[in-house]
Amino acid sequence: MRVDHFPRNVQLEKHGVVTIGVFDGIHLGHRSILDRVLDRSSVITGLSTLVTFNPHPREIVSGDIVPLLTTLNERIELIRQTGLDRVVVIPFDDEFARLSPDQFVRDVLCERIGMRELVIGYDHGFGKGRRGDIALLRTLAEDLGFSVIELSARMTDHTPISSSAIRQMLHIDGDVEGAALLLGRRYSVSGEVVKGDGRGHLIGFPTANISLGNRRKLVPQRGVYAVKVIIADSATPFDGMMNIGFRPTFDGAGMRLEVHVFDMDRTLYGQSLQVEFVERIRDERKFDGMEALKEQLKEDELRCRRALTSVS
Repeated sequence: MRVDHFPRNVQLEKHGVVTIGVFDGIHLGHRSILDRVLDRSSVITGLSTLVTFNPHPREIVSGDIVPLLTTLNERIELIRQTGLDRVVVIPFDDEFARLSPDQFVRDVLCERIGMRELVIGYDHGFGKGRRGDIALLRTLAEDLGFSVIELSARMTDHTPISSSAIRQMLHIDGDVEGAALLLGRRYSVSGEVVKGDGRGHLIGFPTANISLGNRRKLVPQRGVYAVKVIIADSATPFDGMMNIGFRPTFDGAGMRLEVHVFDMDRTLYGQSLQVEFVERIRDERKFDGMEALKEQLKEDELRCRRALTSVS
């Protein structure tokens, strides 16, 4: 798969089958759109293309901090797995935000990137003020010589699958199982193992403290989770349990992501880990001292091991 960074290294492809959007999470709704792009590109022998944006447009337009389900690198890797031919990454800034919808379609999609067909999802808005819609696209398509395919929403429980809904599940509810159903895979975070306080060793539960590589990456609600741990130098995932929180028993300052990897007899400092969330076990709690915490961690481990018994 080719990754083009707009505008410096974009090649014009006149027969491109294009879709546009942030595609944060690459959830099942996104996959339906990408599947149609791939199908149409095979029919017309065109280049299947996703035009995406970085950072999230809301950060520029509204000043919102948008917790990301997928960093740009994670997004690109997930798209690569679909078999798409090309991703075009547009740096979204104030200047780009001022483009009108017709300027975006004419000057960017048609003249710089190349487009014979455009595939969009339901309720798609684009351009300054999100004033571009399907009606405008159909008008521009007649003028500029491309066709438009609008797809209906992919639904779950009569509700459209969306990145916003998945963010709510994870960040507010810690519902990693529900999120996995909408994503089509387990939600994960990645980062480097850094030195912590060392308290875990004292009570028999050594932890790897993970420093996320991107401060925008969404972290699930505080609590204890059964997880799968993928270590960069190992082909086989390990079982484990992760605590996300402020370590209230020790009056900790700052949120930590700490994972205890079961049956691990080596240190992991400096290693890159990917942690996949399988099940939420409990909320974060404050205990009456080290011994009470230790007993709870023993119970947490048993619950996590049971939850992971049949998970590959």
